[in-house]
Amino acid sequence: MPSGAGKENLLTFGAELRRWRQHRGLSLRRLARLVSYSPGHLSKVEHGSKPPTVELAKACDRVLGTGGQLTELVPRRSEWSARVLRPAQLPAGAAAGFVGRDDALRRLDEMLSDDPDAVVLAAIDGPPGAGKTALALRWAHHAAGRFPDGQLYADLRGYVPEGVPARPEEVLEEFLVAFGVPAERIPVGLSRRAALFRSVLADRRVLVVLDNAAGSEQVDSLLPGTAGCGVVVTSRKRLSGLVVRAGARRLTLGAMQPHESVALLRRVIGARRADAESDAVETLAGQCGHLPLALRVAAERVAARPHRAVADLVTELAAEGERLDLLATDDDASVAVRAAFSWSYRSLAPEVAAMFRLLGLHPGAEIGLAASAALAGHPEPRVRRWLDALTSAHLLDEVGRDRYRLHDLLREYAAERARVEDGAAEREAAVRRLTDWYLHTAFAVPGALLPHHPIFMPLDPPAEGVTPVRFADARAAREWCEAELGNVVPVTRLAMQHRLYGTAWKLPVLLWNFFARRRPWTVWITSHQLAVRAAVAAGDRYGEAWALNNLAHAGPAEYRRSDQELHYLTRALTIRREINDRHGLGWTQAALGYVARDRGEFERAIEYFTAALPLFLELDDRHGQAQMLAALGEAHLRLSRLDVALPYLEQAVETARDLDGSWIQGYTLVRYAEAHRLRGDPRRALDFLDQALVVCRDAEDHGAEADTLDRRGRVLAELGRVGQARASFLEAARLFEELDDPRAGAVRERLRRLAPVPEPDQPG
Repeated sequence: MPSGAGKENLLTFGAELRRWRQHRGLSLRRLARLVSYSPGHLSKVEHGSKPPTVELAKACDRVLGTGGQLTELVPRRSEWSARVLRPAQLPAGAAAGFVGRDDALRRLDEMLSDDPDAVVLAAIDGPPGAGKTALALRWAHHAAGRFPDGQLYADLRGYVPEGVPARPEEVLEEFLVAFGVPAERIPVGLSRRAALFRSVLADRRVLVVLDNAAGSEQVDSLLPGTAGCGVVVTSRKRLSGLVVRAGARRLTLGAMQPHESVALLRRVIGARRADAESDAVETLAGQCGHLPLALRVAAERVAARPHRAVADLVTELAAEGERLDLLATDDDASVAVRAAFSWSYRSLAPEVAAMFRLLGLHPGAEIGLAASAALAGHPEPRVRRWLDALTSAHLLDEVGRDRYRLHDLLREYAAERARVEDGAAEREAAVRRLTDWYLHTAFAVPGALLPHHPIFMPLDPPAEGVTPVRFADARAAREWCEAELGNVVPVTRLAMQHRLYGTAWKLPVLLWNFFARRRPWTVWITSHQLAVRAAVAAGDRYGEAWALNNLAHAGPAEYRRSDQELHYLTRALTIRREINDRHGLGWTQAALGYVARDRGEFERAIEYFTAALPLFLELDDRHGQAQMLAALGEAHLRLSRLDVALPYLEQAVETARDLDGSWIQGYTLVRYAEAHRLRGDPRRALDFLDQALVVCRDAEDHGAEADTLDRRGRVLAELGRVGQARASFLEAARLFEELDDPRAGAVRERLRRLAPVPEPDQPG
């Protein structure tokens, strides 16, 4: 037995595995065969590039006769940590070009020094424009190595004008997804998500940066519970609640020191020019209130006019002070910020200034080029030039390819300038163009993601100047949806505020196919709750029924099986019968059938599926036909009615065969294969599973691919083709583990039974 093994967990799992393997005289390939993992997988584990799972550790313990010592080395984390993800979410832009604040950085180091007995928490408060975000990110990037299990970042949108702060449950959902928790296993409810978040972070050292908090209550549920984690929160408010309840250490950030302000200006305008007019540079720093945001805007203005004296620009800025009374706030420091904004804003070309004002109408955290073009009602090349000009003036940040973000204070200033300089009709027209762009682009999503699925939702033509996106394929549609996911609820809410009720209910409903695949529960639920309200406000019962139908599907399985789901569907069913919406009636009855199926009520499920099928036949909805035929066949299979099930499944496969690019082909083939397996024809079952595998891979549906591989492995085992079965099981297990799907354990168990483990080799 290797000396010292099991006494201390100082060696990594990989090192100990290698020592035990070599002690037993096993090659990597031999061990891989005995534990039913691939040699490549084990090699990565031994070298520390892939984390071990509990299943792997137990299998190795059995083979190597370690008495469970390898299993003891696997960190006791949540059940989803089979594939340990290490998120690195810190944005780089806000910390770029950071100058000064040495004392504040030193204090953060002291506040967030390693404490083995507690979560360390720093709360940075201060006026707008003081550089709170830049300080937090500068420190976070510097200290990232102290938190080896990852860094999380969230903009809590505490002060977005005319917007709504981020909901803690929404932030928790994104954090959990970042750590690999499957969306369908994220619970509904703030307290349950917070508890799961703390469990996922157990025994991990993670840094969490929560930017722009509205108050302590917004932050409370986002705090880890594990000693060794660090949290940095920024807010304009003093977060006294965090100090009292969580022991946070406060750092109030005000104006920079004069020498730091000058250093920042020197970096932007150049040392030679700054030295030549040192007095003017010092005066400029004072005019900006020594606030970083104002300093950067002013410095860019100076740098852009190299042939003018700094003193001339100082005089220009001083003269504008009297004209800014209407923009002043209660914070004295904000006057300097607004003066700097005004100075830079007044230097913009008229069309660029108009673009800046329009950006203040967009309610989301980010906006893309195409949405900006719709907002302005101009072609993209022209709008890109305007956005580039705003970026050059530091009035806009480019955060990705054709993706932009306004600082929250700049957004407020832009919105104020729009109210002052643009008429109500102009603003309404811009909002109409923006929401029309989202609506008409979303209209193209179902056809790209689910071809051959008819959409009975006529739209009015988009407003003049709006060019919706058209997608070349399903991947392009998914990428657009992913990029705009954070804007769905704000834009839906914007449409509600402007009484564009049709847009407000149609936008979420059109994205249902993406929601069903991506499962962003909070966005799905919130947007469809708004959709129901919008449809009711408009008196649109057709829209109300669709929103209710989709809302019933929104949430993890345990939530959807609740009486709430049944309540939504019953309301939708009543409406659809009253307005004679035949297509909608078919999908609501189908949904009620799936509810009954999930509850084990197969006879009731058959009644609903049987009622839905003729409606899809009547409307020539072949996707709906194939889905209901497969659902009927599956329900009869569950009742052991093989002879009844087979004709339904055979017809489902035939119906789906012509629907190229649709997931329904794989869905029907897998169920048809199961019927042939049960009737004692594994060879034919294998043929259909192979066909289904091709469909799943073409659709990049990895969950369905893993399920198909698992079923395929079982059929191959029945045929005695053990080597091929093992390969299929291995690939299924790998995919399930990458998806953090609990079915991975069952597949590993099937592998173990497929390859009985011999007695451990005796030492030579």
